[in-house]
Amino acid sequence: MATAGHGSHTGVEQNCYDGSPAEVSQIAYDSKSSDAEHQTVAQKVNLKNAGEKPFMCGECGYRAADRSNLSRHMRTHTGEKPYKCGECGFRAVQWSKLSRHMRTHTGEKPYKCDQCDYSAIRKYRLDNHIATKHGGYKPYMCGECGYRTVEKSTLSVHMRTHTGEKPYKCDQCDYSAAQRINLVTHQATHTGDKPYMCGECGYRAAQRSALSLHMRTHTGEKPYKCDHCDYSAAQKGTLDKHVAAAHSGEKPYICGECGYRTARKSDFSQHMTNHSIENPCKCDLCDFSTVSKSNLNHHLATHTRDKPYMCGECGFRTGSIHDLSQHMRTHTVEKQVTPSSTSLVQESKGNMGRNVVHNSVAKPYICEECGYRTAKKSHLSRHIKTHTGEKPFKCDLCDYSAADKYTLDKHLAKHTGEKPYKCDQCDFSAIQKSHINYHIATKHGGEKPYMCGECGYRTVEKSTLSVHLRTHTGEKPYKCDQCDYSAAQKQNLDQHRRKHTGEKPFMCGECGYRAAQKADLSKHMRTHKREKPY
Repeated sequence: MATAGHGSHTGVEQNCYDGSPAEVSQIAYDSKSSDAEHQTVAQKVNLKNAGEKPFMCGECGYRAADRSNLSRHMRTHTGEKPYKCGECGFRAVQWSKLSRHMRTHTGEKPYKCDQCDYSAIRKYRLDNHIATKHGGYKPYMCGECGYRTVEKSTLSVHMRTHTGEKPYKCDQCDYSAAQRINLVTHQATHTGDKPYMCGECGYRAAQRSALSLHMRTHTGEKPYKCDHCDYSAAQKGTLDKHVAAAHSGEKPYICGECGYRTARKSDFSQHMTNHSIENPCKCDLCDFSTVSKSNLNHHLATHTRDKPYMCGECGFRTGSIHDLSQHMRTHTVEKQVTPSSTSLVQESKGNMGRNVVHNSVAKPYICEECGYRTAKKSHLSRHIKTHTGEKPFKCDLCDYSAADKYTLDKHLAKHTGEKPYKCDQCDFSAIQKSHINYHIATKHGGEKPYMCGECGYRTVEKSTLSVHLRTHTGEKPYKCDQCDYSAAQKQNLDQHRRKHTGEKPFMCGECGYRAAQKADLSKHMRTHKREKPY
């Protein structure tokens, strides 16, 4: 019988690797019909292991007590996620995880704190709340640094900060992570998967935490309060920056090259690029070099005297679109200034040399990178950021940053919904003054001061003229980093990139249909409204 028992044990191992249950019944039968003293210790151990967890994974050796647990485990290898959320498309390996996810839509928070009004979607969050807010017991302590926590699993993750262990490996590159959530977040960079969706506006995120931060743009929640003033922020990092900049006066980041100091690490990193960036675009005719090819072309015009951009009002020519736009203002100013100043402008038209002198006196601040001139030092500082890429003004509600406060204020209006610029002829209002100007010009016959010297096209905004001029020059400055596509406008590049990422940000509120372009969504909406477009 001992021989038979041994044979049965060999069969058990084979079946376990196939995900099949161990042949416990035969072993049990043999063990019953033989005396206890004839049973070896090895047989007892194998019997116990097979009896408790007879189902084994052939990939990693994991054992389970029943077939359903093994099937669920196998999904961690296959990537199968059979349970899908009908609200946002989120998929899960287990039904329990889908149920937990559904609470993000229903708002259900079943775990209640018995000491205050706090409630949570998950139990571990309630445990953490009690431990941090009500002095709860933290039984698990790190022997290296004294860190304490409520959960054993949290301590295990913490210990990896000391050991450097990163057990979660990406199967598409060399990336590895100490926590599974970090790996999942990283893998989204390969797949483009963004399972977390905002029910308010259709915004999608690869991480739940990113969605939580985004939701504050709708709720206006700013949970991080400054201890020194009334300032509050949506993100802790933003509050830390505020305290460092506004209250401590400390500027710990100092540049060894020029002595520049700042309170923010991000600003310091951005500044250092000014020193480290090599200027790859070099002039063949002199020692001039620059980061930007467009700047080099602008500089070359000073050698070749090539001036393709012409003013339709007076025939003034220049090698730069920017200079033409600046020049066009001299015509719009003529209608508003005094006769004496008008004669000065008219005189400068007839004498290009005198115009240059007048320009250098009126605009003494010049950019060494591209020749841009301005009347104010602050304008030059703002302009230089277009070369350095520095964007020190950060949005508290999202990751957006801007080169100047004016641009940031315009962006913030998108979060608040504020439209301070009102049309005095109808009910129209806008976030930006330029939008009001455009509205008045197109709807109420307002002035269009910016004109194209090539074809006579006129527009309300200088930036619109700059974009229009690309139809003549063929310039397409916006390049796709995944193929050879280039575009004259940034919005066209954004649309094109969705072909690579598969992103479909425009969603139908009626049926959940998603589209990569707003025009496609508008077309789809007619199927609900039964519109007749013609």
